[in-house]
Amino acid sequence: MMKPEACVYSHFTKCFRNTCNSESHKSSNSDKDSDDAETTPHAQSETAATVRRKPGGWKAISFVLANDTLERLATFGLLANFMVYLTREMHLDQVSASNIIYIWSGLTNFAPLLGAFVSDSYVGRFRAIAFGSFSLLLGMATLTMTAWLPKLHPPPCSSNQLKLGQCPPPSKAQLGFLSLGLGFLSVGTGGIRPCSMPFGVDQFDPNTEEGKKGIKSFFNWYYATFTVVLLITSTLVVYIQDKISWTLGFGIPTLLMCGSIVLLFIGVRIYVHAKPQGSMFASIAQVFVAAHKKRQLKLPDDKPIDGSKLYDPPVKDLLMQKLPLTNQIRFLNKAAIIVDNDLKPDGSPVNKWRLCSVQQVEELKCVIKTMPIWASAIVSFTAMSQQGTFTVSQALRLNRHLGQNFEIPAGSLIVISLLTIGIFLPIYDRLLVPALRKVTRDEGGITVLQRIGIGIVFSVLAMLVAGFIEKERRNMAKLHPHEPVSFIWLAPQLGLMGLCEAFSAIGLLEFFNREFPDHIRSVGNALLSCSFAGSSYLSSVLVTVVHRVTGTHSKPDWLTNDINAGRLDLFYFLLAGIGSLNFVYFLYCARRYHYKGAVHKENDNNPYVNVELGSTTTA
Repeated sequence: MMKPEACVYSHFTKCFRNTCNSESHKSSNSDKDSDDAETTPHAQSETAATVRRKPGGWKAISFVLANDTLERLATFGLLANFMVYLTREMHLDQVSASNIIYIWSGLTNFAPLLGAFVSDSYVGRFRAIAFGSFSLLLGMATLTMTAWLPKLHPPPCSSNQLKLGQCPPPSKAQLGFLSLGLGFLSVGTGGIRPCSMPFGVDQFDPNTEEGKKGIKSFFNWYYATFTVVLLITSTLVVYIQDKISWTLGFGIPTLLMCGSIVLLFIGVRIYVHAKPQGSMFASIAQVFVAAHKKRQLKLPDDKPIDGSKLYDPPVKDLLMQKLPLTNQIRFLNKAAIIVDNDLKPDGSPVNKWRLCSVQQVEELKCVIKTMPIWASAIVSFTAMSQQGTFTVSQALRLNRHLGQNFEIPAGSLIVISLLTIGIFLPIYDRLLVPALRKVTRDEGGITVLQRIGIGIVFSVLAMLVAGFIEKERRNMAKLHPHEPVSFIWLAPQLGLMGLCEAFSAIGLLEFFNREFPDHIRSVGNALLSCSFAGSSYLSSVLVTVVHRVTGTHSKPDWLTNDINAGRLDLFYFLLAGIGSLNFVYFLYCARRYHYKGAVHKENDNNPYVNVELGSTTTA
């Protein structure tokens, strides 16, 4: 049985009286229970939690990474060339095909929020990943059948008929079957995408130096494998689909998805499984309601006022980190003030909508504090969004030949950005981080906010360089209209976009996984997908506004179809200006940000101690 000293303290709180008295009474009545604590049920559960931590680490991560790599290879391989499939094989026009992809992409990017809520609140991350994997497999099999079975796609027609729009459109049943497959893919993505990263983090013990280093390294290798997957799907898989067979091009990713599921279940015995902790939204609402009900009370400073104290019980799940009380967003602390008749005889709250624990309050603060940083990511990712739109428009005006017989597809030039990420990340993880660690004494070499900030700088530089390159390309096109410059001209801006992604995207992954409470970490991970979705919508708004505002009767707008007649360079400079303002905003938020702290128990004879997981503020 726990001794009274084991009650949790922070520098603003005291142990609530009923629980401590109860523990003291039980301890005095049973010295044997106190001396032989390891034999009690509570001690057994504590030992079990410790034992469950040991089988994780890199042994478990090898299965997690292998599963996730094959899953992404399957998903992106299936959809890398999907626009071409919809227009060539399903005979959809450009507008209809684009709308299908936009709508499906939007649903898919927001599905992880729902999946994260379900996994963290009810089913757990492993079950969410397993369910999502089977749903993805069903979706891939469905789409593969649309290419394989003649009844599930329109009859073939010639390229001339396709250009003239004379090909028979798909029937409602064929479109329905296609939509069913895309629906399965969205459900599967909602289960896998928010949980795979936090599930990998669960395999490390953040309370040890080895575990902290493992988590840092895991983020880098996770994204490095992601980049390799994009390289393969953008080249090999697309080639198979275009030149050999759509059935084979869809079938291979489907088989890879089967292998992903097998690898996931092979490692099931050595995974650490974090238990779901119930609805996060209910807990958030309870804190707001309780703080509002007690808004007239005064908060205790160093000493309790009028005998009031804060409700600060130990956490139920020993794998969760205990959060210390902070002064940020201080009015929420009122939700934890204990007044008369707030506690039952056993020390639990009488009404959870009137009294919340310090842990609940601090978990809500963690979520609120990350929102300004998340907002800055949406703006910085607009630079990366240009890779699939106007960068392709530039590439179409360049000489993309390698030799006399081979021409690089305009959409494949994104490989330059992916190569930058794939080459840089291992160098960063194995060389730069150890060197920086000796100087900064930070486990990651630099803090996560510094990493995100560097990524924002690269996004601004990428747009500046893109603007200058486009200005020179446009001038050269006017002087020598029949001699386009080489595609290598786009390498600098694509390389900078790759570095932006290597710093910002991975920094955000680590930031959300580190700063969100343990049991809702999947929700934090899902916010990264929402960042990309938000940047796409922001780019769409900017393009629409620029298109309508900059054009006149005497001259075309900046983003006219003929980029030689437009001013795409000025659009890039506009994005660079917005990015610069965003960087100033980010610095303001980052300098005032306090990293999440933790309370760790050193041993059975000492009270819990406050530990900062990172420096309190950073630029």
